[in-house]
Amino acid sequence: MIKTKIKKIIAGIWISAVIISSFGSAFAATKIGTGSVVWDATLNSDIMWDESYPGNATGSVNGIKIKARVLPTISMVISANEIDLGDLDAWIEATWSLNIEIGTNAANWVILKAKSWNGGLTNTADNNLKINNDAWVDGIAEDYTFSSVANTHDSTVDGFTQSSNVTTTQITNSDELTIYSTNKPEQTNADNADVVFNVAAEINSQTAAWDYEDNITFTIIGKF
Repeated sequence: MIKTKIKKIIAGIWISAVIISSFGSAFAATKIGTGSVVWDATLNSDIMWDESYPGNATGSVNGIKIKARVLPTISMVISANEIDLGDLDAWIEATWSLNIEIGTNAANWVILKAKSWNGGLTNTADNNLKINNDAWVDGIAEDYTFSSVANTHDSTVDGFTQSSNVTTTQITNSDELTIYSTNKPEQTNADNADVVFNVAAEINSQTAAWDYEDNITFTIIGKF
């Protein structure tokens, strides 16, 4: 009876050893290659085989970076190179407009500014004579104004807003006037100006005769 028990114990041990050996073989793995990256050995990794027929070999390379760049773009298209108010008549306002189209991929904001060079329409024969609202210049107060009005925008970016309704502002100096601003990118669409810029002048019966001129600088600033 004792011998029989001993034989059973030995047989049990042998069976367990076979099972362990089988499982050990099933879960074993051998390195059969390397996944490597040129110029960066820190990303190299082993390719392991499960030592089975049929079987599998597996390896991974982690951390391959993908890069790209979008270059900043910004454009401003002004509809004409000149505003001609024509022959001015006393007490009658003369007006003219420019259409301005903005296109940009500036993610944060765009600001468009306008500045009079002379602070008024200046007499080409005598620069001390100006058509503007500042009577201290030549003793006569007239009107010379800038304004801007928003047009239908062409941005498809969620949350896009624009501010371009600048009320009539008397121009008496060369300070910059913000005439348009946005908070997100917008497309360029020549058929749909983003802002209409208006210039107006009105003289009185004492305004000195001759030709008058001014120049405007438009400055666009984008925050990318």
